[in-house]
Amino acid sequence: MDAIDVISIFTGLSFIVYGVNSFISNRMIREFDRWGLADKRQLIGGAQLIAGIGVLVGFKSDFVLILSTLFIMAMMLVAIMVRIKIKDNISDILPAIAYILLSMVILYEGICQ
Repeated sequence: MDAIDVISIFTGLSFIVYGVNSFISNRMIREFDRWGLADKRQLIGGAQLIAGIGVLVGFKSDFVLILSTLFIMAMMLVAIMVRIKIKDNISDILPAIAYILLSMVILYEGICQ
């Protein structure tokens, strides 16, 4: 297992866990409300769950990997914009930035294989 595999597994599992937590975690339900996205919580949680699964399926399909990774990048860009809009601290924005960077690595590997 090389570094890109570890990054892909970490990213995929992170988004699966985050997506599931969007449905069941009281803390996440409160966060979506704070972000002004309470009415979109299930949609976003489902999208994150699907994207996480897609990254893991990407071990068998470059197309699914690339599509899922681009989707994660788009979601993280929106997350950054939302957090800036509600004036969150930079420390709250850094995870989204980190996932964009990880996704860029995954995407590069997926395209250049």
